[in-house]
Amino acid sequence: MFDIDIWQEIFSTIRKNKLRTFLTGFSVAWGIFMLMVLLGSGNGLQNGVREEFADNAENVMWMWTGRTSIPYQGLKEGREIRFNNDDTDFLKEEAEGIEMVSARFFLSGDVTFSYGNEYGSFSTVSCYPALQDMEKIKVSSGRFINQIDMNEFRKSVVIGDDIRKALFKEEDPLGKYINIGSVPFMVVGVSYDPRARDNRQAYMPFTTAQRIYGGGNRVHNYAVTTTMVKTVEEADAISDKIREQMARRHSFDPTDRRAMGSFNMLSEYIRTMKIFQAIKMFVWIIGIGTLIAGIVGVSNIMLILVKERTREIGVRKALGASPSSVIGLVLLESILITTVAGYFGLVMGVGLMEGLNFGLEKMLEGGGGDQIFFRNPTVDFVTAISATVILIISGALAGYVPARKAARVKPIEALRDE
Repeated sequence: MFDIDIWQEIFSTIRKNKLRTFLTGFSVAWGIFMLMVLLGSGNGLQNGVREEFADNAENVMWMWTGRTSIPYQGLKEGREIRFNNDDTDFLKEEAEGIEMVSARFFLSGDVTFSYGNEYGSFSTVSCYPALQDMEKIKVSSGRFINQIDMNEFRKSVVIGDDIRKALFKEEDPLGKYINIGSVPFMVVGVSYDPRARDNRQAYMPFTTAQRIYGGGNRVHNYAVTTTMVKTVEEADAISDKIREQMARRHSFDPTDRRAMGSFNMLSEYIRTMKIFQAIKMFVWIIGIGTLIAGIVGVSNIMLILVKERTREIGVRKALGASPSSVIGLVLLESILITTVAGYFGLVMGVGLMEGLNFGLEKMLEGGGGDQIFFRNPTVDFVTAISATVILIISGALAGYVPARKAARVKPIEALRDE
């Protein structure tokens, strides 16, 4: 294996056939390069889509009401369905497949916020403390709504970062009172959305909003988290079960999508991830296919090499060389060409993906990449190691058939070869 004479002979052969060696190695390098580019691109797309789901818990589900469109048990279509506080208690304590619940009561349209001489119109959401985990609301200072705010009907509010800038400029808003409409609320926190989608939104306790703004026991919609499952069928079954339970409570057909609308994030998340699993498998098939094409080229070149060196191999065997030593010589040359060329392609492919990722990160830091659905298109260490192992095995396979052919050469016939 480490015989210096063998390696000198291998390098001598490579030097004599530089162009052929280069073209053979290039086909292998190109195959592994394309495999790395395809895998990195697949990861980039998957990470980009995952980033879109990152704004909310993976298992969050939203429910809202409308009007019935299907007659049900003697009741006509066109009835308005309304959630209420009893539904909240039911979902929290009795409903199957639900973990956390946040009822929401909307203030109609944008509401005027004012502080001193500053004012502006912003949207307001009333919610439960659980909404922070469900929608992954980031609080840059202070705190979010808590259960004490809910129990004591406190006039507490968490304002978005744009509201802070508009009303307070550089002043610290925590502990200050702002008017929402004509009602004073104390600022207990500032939320920040890196994507700037919800920075013009404020959050207040659900119970306080119901009491102050004449909500009675009305609930406009719910955000809930469902039990985590692994298949789309299980996630859809949970959605259907929740719909059936709410349909019984409000007397409407469970199949009536207009009576109660819902969106289960978990079902969509699982579907999307399955698509990317299939894409990743397809990428591996294409990449390995391209690599195999290069390996076949190596094997053909080694066959030609064995044919050209038939007389030399015959002399070697006539002088006492064993078949295993002949096989080892051909295999080493094949593995060397494949591994070196493939590793070069591997480094180039990984380097290209890292460079692309660096550019994307700079773009995101500058605030110009919010609409890019392509994030971190890199190849992980395990994949790179796997590709390296594949290279070594491929090199051995590419040289095995020519090596076996070389080992079968008979000295007398080889010496007669022209």
